[in-house]
Amino acid sequence: MLVQKAVTIGNKYGLHARPAMQFVEIASKFGSVIYLTRGEKSADAKSIMEVLMLAAERGSQLVIKAQGADAEEAVEELSELVASKFDEE
Repeated sequence: MLVQKAVTIGNKYGLHARPAMQFVEIASKFGSVIYLTRGEKSADAKSIMEVLMLAAERGSQLVIKAQGADAEEAVEELSELVASKFDEE
């Protein structure tokens, strides 16, 4: 089952190194295959280099996609992280 959810980056400096690492750490806890997409670009959510290459600044629209047994839980937890502005504000 594929689960996906659109999110908007709301923290001041976007998806820079620290929040990207938080995202990757949470994604890595799950067995599902998880991707983060921005427009035509797609990144493995468990790869810090790929997530950083999305260059997602404040206001960027991203889609979290997960497929696997714990996909719903993964998308929910990652969406909550983005909604919390990565605890930066």
